[in-house]
Amino acid sequence: QVQLVESGGGLVQAGGSLRLSCAVSGRASSIYKMGWFRQAPGKERDFVAHIYWNSGITYYADSVKGRFTISRDNAKNTVSLQMNSLKPEDTAVYYCAATTSILTSWEYWGQGTQVTVSS
Repeated sequence: QVQLVESGGGLVQAGGSLRLSCAVSGRASSIYKMGWFRQAPGKERDFVAHIYWNSGITYYADSVKGRFTISRDNAKNTVSLQMNSLKPEDTAVYYCAATTSILTSWEYWGQGTQVTVSS
């Protein structure tokens, strides 16, 4: 089992920055890939970015490319999402997720953290 706990959300003005963190506990050594997703009110949960736990290779949604950076610290078992040049449309609940296998979808989810960007 893997447990994920997000932190770092809050209220920020457009153009500002926030850094989200996801603390991983449990069988962190089994993780294959970790990601960030977000869900705005009345909308489906959308992919934001992911990172391969061992290689550090990253991938981003087009909507955040060049503004957001995902990173991981294997020693501390944390994954972070640095969000710069924030826009009101980035407002959402942000979720951390993990999977332990190339064959499975996202298995583990955090409880989410609210990010609100004011115009």
